[in-house]
Amino acid sequence: MHKHKIIIITGLSGSGKSGALAALEDSGFYCVDNMPVKLLPKFLEMPLQMDSEIPGLAFVMDVREKGFLSAFPEIFYDLRKKGYDIEIFFLEAEETVILRRYSQTRRHHPLSQARTLQEGIRAEIEQMAEVRKFADRIIDTSGYNIHELKSAIYNMVEHVLHPRPMRIHIISFGYKHGTPHDADLIMDVRFIANPFFITELKPLDGRNRSVSSFVLDNVTARSFLEKFHDLVDFLLPLYEKEGKAYLTIALGCTGGRHRSVAVAEELHEYLNKPGRPLKLTHRDVELEN
Repeated sequence: MHKHKIIIITGLSGSGKSGALAALEDSGFYCVDNMPVKLLPKFLEMPLQMDSEIPGLAFVMDVREKGFLSAFPEIFYDLRKKGYDIEIFFLEAEETVILRRYSQTRRHHPLSQARTLQEGIRAEIEQMAEVRKFADRIIDTSGYNIHELKSAIYNMVEHVLHPRPMRIHIISFGYKHGTPHDADLIMDVRFIANPFFITELKPLDGRNRSVSSFVLDNVTARSFLEKFHDLVDFLLPLYEKEGKAYLTIALGCTGGRHRSVAVAEELHEYLNKPGRPLKLTHRDVELEN
């Protein structure tokens, strides 16, 4: 595994190490949380069957492991001496910020068993001071939200990444059955003429050519699609630049059988390009309307 980039995420509890690891995992890294430091050399020697295209490996190590502080310096000195490309990210934040984060999550600090939370934080700062000296990058996350942290981590490893296209999921739904909880963009298409009221079209759905022609082949729908395509074309590269791994676009009509299905099919056809991961789901098309 000498050829792979190895990133060690360490630092203070509550500083965002889990978020940083998630950002690396979304970027294609092979990730392990709470890796025992003494097992790392053996792990790196294992002939793991991993995709040769992964940009690297990432491990979170911190004071949750009792032997971490004593074993850390020697092990990382030896690994670097053997030629491993290791970079250490040390995450920290202001004491008041960590206090607030623990107050919001109500989780226990690993060093606060016999101490107050503030005492535990200060004890960890003191204990981690030596590890901090080994860091290649010291990242103060005090002013970051989760999205800003993810963007910062992505920028730090961008030079070793293999481009991974954002996965797009197009879903049609009916408002009478509720909106999709995972939708990033929701477009209401109930302004388009409804084939539900056409006797011969009512039992069909938006995948049928007669229904899709009724829904899409008119001035209103064509004008909408042109503007909607422009909006999607504008947004996709911005979401990709942000490092977003998945994007769900939801199209809704009343029952989720006719208009939303036809528009979702059309959008899927428009976005279906080589190398772009694309999924289409008609959530409510088989439900009773």
